[in-house]
Amino acid sequence: MNKVLIITYYWPPGGGAGVQRWLKFAKYLPLHGLEPVILTVDPEYAAYPVPDHSLEKEIPVTLKVYKTPAQNFFRLFPRDKSSIPAAGFAKGSDYSCKGKLLKFVRGNFLIPDPRRGWNRFAFRKALGLIREENISTIITTSPPHSTQLIGLRLKKKLPDIKWIADLRDPWTDIYYYREFYPLWLSRKIDSGYEKRVLRSADGIITVGESLGELFELKVPGTKEKTGIIYNGFDQEDFSGISPGVPEIFTISYIGTLSDAYPVSGLLNVLKVFHENGRNFKLRFIGAVSEKQKEKIRISLPPSHTEVIPYVNHQEAVRYMLESTILLLIIPDHPGNKCIITGKLFEYLASGKPVICLGPTDGDAAEILKKTGHGAAFSYDDKENISRYLNDVSANPQLYIKDLPGTYSKEYLTRQLASLIRKKTCST
Repeated sequence: MNKVLIITYYWPPGGGAGVQRWLKFAKYLPLHGLEPVILTVDPEYAAYPVPDHSLEKEIPVTLKVYKTPAQNFFRLFPRDKSSIPAAGFAKGSDYSCKGKLLKFVRGNFLIPDPRRGWNRFAFRKALGLIREENISTIITTSPPHSTQLIGLRLKKKLPDIKWIADLRDPWTDIYYYREFYPLWLSRKIDSGYEKRVLRSADGIITVGESLGELFELKVPGTKEKTGIIYNGFDQEDFSGISPGVPEIFTISYIGTLSDAYPVSGLLNVLKVFHENGRNFKLRFIGAVSEKQKEKIRISLPPSHTEVIPYVNHQEAVRYMLESTILLLIIPDHPGNKCIITGKLFEYLASGKPVICLGPTDGDAAEILKKTGHGAAFSYDDKENISRYLNDVSANPQLYIKDLPGTYSKEYLTRQLASLIRKKTCST
C-alpha cells in the first residue's frame, strides 16, 4: 500500500472543519489502497482556536501520527484579547491602540501567520519520515497557510517528491486579511509566498470551483493541475438518526458568527414575526461576537433567542437534528462567492432545509440549488427570506431531504485517492 504524508497543523484535540477534513479522509484512504501518515504539531505547543477532545476517539488505531514541538508565537499576545482567533475574529476585534499594534505586528512581522513557528520542526521531521517510511507523495493543508511553506521547502530539497497543496480557504484574499493592517511590502511578501506555492506544487486541491478560479487568476496554468474536493460529511456521524421536527419553529446557526456576517435582514424579518405573535426560536451555537449579540438583544426578546457556547462535534450534530431549519451565513466580502463553509455539508447530511444568506450566485448557493436542500438569498432580501421561512414553518416535514451521497466523505475520498494516484504516477 502506497504511503502519503499529510502535513496538517490542525488535528485532534483541535476542533473545527479543518481538523475534520483530514481526520475523515485519513479514515477512508486505506479503503482505496493508500496509507496516510500524519505529521502534526504536539498539542502542548499548539495554538488551536477551539479544542474538541471528542474527535480524538475518531482517530483510527492503525493510523501513524507523528507530532513535533513548535515555537508558539501566540504567547507574544494576551490571551484575553482573543489572540488565537476563530475564523474572522468571532469574539470581536480589539480596536484599542494596543490591540491595533498587536495586529500590526502579526500582519507585518509574522508572515504569513504566527503558526509558522511550527515549520522548522515539521520540515526536519518530514525529511526523516519521507526516508524512513519510503514516502513519495506529501500533502500540505491550510490554513494556516504557513504550512504550505513546509511543502515548498520540501519540494526544493527533494525535487522528485510529489507535492499536493490543499488550500481550503483563500490566502491573501481571505475576508479578514486587512484586519492585520499589512503594509505594501508585507502584502507583496505574502503574495509572493502564495504564488510560489501555486507554481511549485505538483497538484492543487481546493474546496470549490470559484476558489480554483481565484488561484488561476493569480498564477495562470494553475487550473490545469487543480482538483476540487469538497469538505463533505461523514455518513457514520448521522447513521441511525432520523431528523425530526421540533414543536417550536427553530432556526439554528452552528459555528462562528463574527462582525463580518450580516444578520440584520434576518433579524428584521423575525422582529415582524414576533410582532405578529409567531412562536419561534433563533439559536446560535458557537462563538458569537459581542457586537452581534447586541444586535440580537436589541431586535428580539430573550424568549425568542438562545446563544450557546462552542460545543463538540457530536453535540453540534445533535443541535442540527433538533432544528426546523438551519441558517448559513456567508461573510460580506467582495470575494465571498468562493466561500463554502465546512458546516454546509453537515447541514445537508442532517436532512434539514438550509437558508443561506449571501451571494445568490456563489458556490454555496449553487450547491443548495443542485441538491434541493435549501435556498440562498441576499442579506437584505427581507421579502423572500420571510416567504421562505413561512413556507418551511407551514410544512417542515415537506422540506426534509435524504442524504446527498455525492458529498459523503467516503465518496469524496475515492475522488481524492484518484487525484493522488494521478499526481504520483505523473512524470
